[in-house]
Amino acid sequence: MNLETMTIEELDYGVHVVTINNPPANTLSAGIQRDLLQLLEEVENNQAIRAMVFKSANPKIFIAGADLGSMGSTKESVDIAESSKHVQDIFNRLEALKVPTIAAINGHALGGGCEFVLACDFRIMGQGTIGLTEASLGLLPGAGGTQRMTRLVGGAKARELMYLSKRLKAEQAAAIGLITEAVSPEEVEEKAISLATTLAQSAVGAIGLIKESILAAEELSLEQGLLVEREAFAKTFTTGEVEEGIRAFFEKRPPNFLKPVTNQ
Repeated sequence: MNLETMTIEELDYGVHVVTINNPPANTLSAGIQRDLLQLLEEVENNQAIRAMVFKSANPKIFIAGADLGSMGSTKESVDIAESSKHVQDIFNRLEALKVPTIAAINGHALGGGCEFVLACDFRIMGQGTIGLTEASLGLLPGAGGTQRMTRLVGGAKARELMYLSKRLKAEQAAAIGLITEAVSPEEVEEKAISLATTLAQSAVGAIGLIKESILAAEELSLEQGLLVEREAFAKTFTTGEVEEGIRAFFEKRPPNFLKPVTNQ
C-alpha cells in the first residue's frame, strides 16, 4: 500500500500497528480519509491481518479532528451533508471490520479524533483528553459521534458531554465507559499490542461474527438481531475454527486458531 499519512508495522500473529502521521496536528484531512479507505480495503481482503492497533506519531495529539481550515464558510448544506456521510461511511467500515481494532491513545482525541476511536473495538488511553467538542464551534459531531457516544454512555451523559463540549482525561473517560482502560502514557502502546496479540491468537472468525451480532443488537429490533445471531452462529461452522476448538477441548490443550480462516 502507498499511504501518505500512515505507516504500518507487522508484528507476530498477524498484529498490524498503524501509526497515523499527518503533521502538524493529525487533522482528519482528506489524505487521512483516503489512506484509511485504502487500509480498510486491504484489511477486509487480507486474512493474514488478525488484529489492528492504531496509534499516533504525534505525542500530543492522536487525531485533532476535522480540518477546520478546509471547511471555509460554505452554506451549501447538501455538500456538507455529503461530506459528513463520506466520513460516516469510512468509520462504519472501520467499526464493522471482521478483526479486532484497538486505539492506543496518547494525546488529545477530540471531535473527529474522538469519533475515530469510538469506531474501534477498544480504547487504551494515557495522556491527553477525549471528547466531542464540536458544540464549542457551533457544530455537532457529524461522523457518527452522536450515535456511538450515546450507545456507549447513555443519553443523559452524552448530552452532558456534547452540550458542554467536555474534554475528559483518561481516568474520567474510563469511569463512564467511554474508553476501555486508563493507563500511564508509557504503558499505552504495550497494553494495546498485548491485547491485540491475545486477540490475534483467538478465534478471529468467531470474533468477527460476534462483532456483527453486537452491531445488530445496537441497530435492529430484537427479532432482527436474533436472526443475525443465528445466521452468524451457522457461519462459525464454515471458519474451520469450530473443529479446532472442539478438538482442543477434548484433547485438553489450548486451541491453535492461527491457521487461515476459510470464510467469514
